[in-house]
Amino acid sequence: MQQITAIVKPFKLDEVREALSELGANGLTVTEVKGFGRQKGHTELYRGAEYVVDFLPKIRIDLVVPADRTEIMIEAIIRAARTGKIGDGKIFVTPVLQAIRIRTGETGPDAL
Repeated sequence: MQQITAIVKPFKLDEVREALSELGANGLTVTEVKGFGRQKGHTELYRGAEYVVDFLPKIRIDLVVPADRTEIMIEAIIRAARTGKIGDGKIFVTPVLQAIRIRTGETGPDAL
């Protein structure tokens, strides 16, 4: 099992969710986060005053998938989230050693 964590632009959430659902993703967790990468934030004008926005709004999507489904899920996220502009996001993949469904006690892939 692998955990896929994707950081994407907020307006891309629905497209990413639909792409993952079409591939049979059983569930995912979505969190509103703020951060910056190479963008380093930007300057905005509010009521005539300039201010720096250091952290930009992003969406973090976490899902755990069987190891043999990891690449196809990653490709779907990339296709759905890509705009071709700076700040499209990142994807991180980490191994999952154990999964347990609390309600039933199922473990491993059955818990997904």
